Amino acid sequence: MTVKLAILRSGEDIISDVKEIISNENIVGYMLNKPHKVVCSKRPILVEDPNNAEGEFQITLSPWIVLSKDEQIPIRPDWVVTIVEPVSILKEMYEEKVNGKDSEDSSTDEQSNSD
Repeated sequence: MTVKLAILRSGEDIISDVKEIISNENIVGYMLNKPHKVVCSKRPILVEDPNNAEGEFQITLSPWIVLSKDEQIPIRPDWVVTIVEPVSILKEMYEEKVNGKDSEDSSTDEQSNSD
């Protein structure tokens, strides 16, 4: 599985098993297998320790197109801003969710300075 984090022109962060769609040696699209939207939000905390000024954030994963039965969704390359390697905790969360080891809607709390 090649799990990547794709940033789309729409501003969405999508984690998925990503495969290139190639025609005549050119990338004409990407096939996203079981894509999930990543929402990262800061949690308000009282900061008394100046060494922990960055605080915590919450990560939530949900199916990208919730009303679709399709698990493989093609997208055009001009809709992709960039594709990067996700941090370890996000990749693990995604793999647990798509392999059926997690609940319907995944979320976790993480320190913002973690990998």
